[in-house]
Amino acid sequence: MGKGDPKKPRGKMSSYAFFVQTCWEECKKKHPDASVNFSEFSKKCSERWRAMSAKEKGKFEDMAKVDKAHYEREMKTYIPPKEETKKKFEDSNEPKRPPSAFFLFCSEYRPKIKGEHPGLSIGDVAKKLGEMWNNTADTATYRAKGKPDAAKKGVVKAEKSKKKKEEEEDKEDEDDDDE
Repeated sequence: MGKGDPKKPRGKMSSYAFFVQTCWEECKKKHPDASVNFSEFSKKCSERWRAMSAKEKGKFEDMAKVDKAHYEREMKTYIPPKEETKKKFEDSNEPKRPPSAFFLFCSEYRPKIKGEHPGLSIGDVAKKLGEMWNNTADTATYRAKGKPDAAKKGVVKAEKSKKKKEEEEDKEDEDDDDE
């Protein structure tokens, strides 16, 4: 079944569920080797349940009340496990991925399209940019534009963050030596 907590108490059973359980046990005693068609079995149980008097149903209702009380006691002592929060650790100093050729193309042409058609929605602008990109033969220019520049920026940023960390560690070491 999957993710449920195995220590969690089982749900409370209704009087009808106790009745069906009893019918199932009777059926298995009478016909231990026979395979049971569940849809027919449940139809017969349902018919028998409707035909029962309130007095006959009382036995199962009492069983359900006892089970409900047991379930409520169990739930009072049950402590659900804390949900694990899976957060992706983001290093703000990590070099950014270079923009794709299409992204560079969009950053160049988006202002032009917005200037020509100020009433277009964001989605329509994106569609227009996609059409323009598909019709552009000069994609290699944008591919060449993005890679070295972005990679260089990422390396420079990573180097700065590395120096900053080293300086902080040196400072901590000096503070420890002073004590």
